[in-house]
Amino acid sequence: MKLVKLLVAAAVLLVLIQFVPYGKEHTNPPITGEPKWDSAKTKELFSRACKDCHSNETVWPWYSNYAPASWLVQVDVAIGRKKFNVSEWGRPGKNEGDEAASAVRKGKMPPFFYLPAHPEAKLSAEEKSDLVKGLAATFGDEDEKKEGK
Repeated sequence: MKLVKLLVAAAVLLVLIQFVPYGKEHTNPPITGEPKWDSAKTKELFSRACKDCHSNETVWPWYSNYAPASWLVQVDVAIGRKKFNVSEWGRPGKNEGDEAASAVRKGKMPPFFYLPAHPEAKLSAEEKSDLVKGLAATFGDEDEKKEGK
């Protein structure tokens, strides 16, 4: 009986959190600038693996309409756009493109939790290498700066 009550309470809570408005507005702000990509291939690989969080061209998946997933997606996109946004290239303030190659090289990007729902973002070893080289050529490379290259 306690299990039934617990399941009913969880179901009611799941329904109630749908009324929280956060994470429901899926806007893509205008594109105000774009980097000069080193190649069309770099841009294509970036579009496949990175653009949902690091541009104003986010494709909002179906699950981003339902809490609590909508909250997580909203936070990830907001943080990604704030840190590094190719759709606002040249904006005042810091736009950390020089960290992009390092993040991909070290396996931090795309994040592991993004890949199951976005299989197109899974890059082969060759594609990953090409993306790292292209990002470094387009934005610079913080690892090379640290090493004094």
